[in-house]
Amino acid sequence: MIRVLLWDIDNTLLDFPAAERLALQAAFRDFALGPCPEDRVARYAALNAGYWRQLERGEITKAELLTQRFQVFFQQEGLPCPDPAAFNRTYQDYLGETVVFLDHSDQLLRDLHSQVKQYAVTNGSQRVQEKKLARSGLGAWLDGVFISETLGAEKPSLDFFQPVFQAIGPWAREEILLIGDSLTSDMAGGNRAGIPCCWYNPQGQPIPGDLDIRYDIRNLNEVREIVAGNR
Repeated sequence: MIRVLLWDIDNTLLDFPAAERLALQAAFRDFALGPCPEDRVARYAALNAGYWRQLERGEITKAELLTQRFQVFFQQEGLPCPDPAAFNRTYQDYLGETVVFLDHSDQLLRDLHSQVKQYAVTNGSQRVQEKKLARSGLGAWLDGVFISETLGAEKPSLDFFQPVFQAIGPWAREEILLIGDSLTSDMAGGNRAGIPCCWYNPQGQPIPGDLDIRYDIRNLNEVREIVAGNR
């Protein structure tokens, strides 16, 4: 039986690229840096994703990520570099204000609230994620939120999941399902933690052979059927 759902937030419950684009463009306006067209947003997104992969591998700290990404981005774009810490704060404020649900995830969590325990598990910054959960209303349907900054470890590290298991109670590993979009943090992390994994894979990418992925879904609402079939 599935009794507990561990939800990733960005690119699973919420559309991160949409929020990222709007937040970056708004921060550019505030700092009078000129236009931030789609191709510039795409270059930043690729750079930022690379930094997050470094964080997952333990090669940099969260604090280094949040400032270095903008230092390097401005250099690569040939733009005057404002205070990267100040720019990051502004960017994060806008990022937390932008909420775009994927697959009506708000209704999904509301409907599942009475059936299973639900928790958010995220590597995103505490400043942004707490704001998103409050603004989106998703926090009302979650039984708890676990953010890497407060746990002192990032997914996929087992050091992230151990305090999660201690906090949520003595559930058997088979009763817990991790749902996320990232192979390197969510699926790899779930494998290390010994819990079933559900890959949110809307593009239908091939499943890698080195990961144990029990469920491969295109739409989050397929989780309803998974829960119903494991009761």
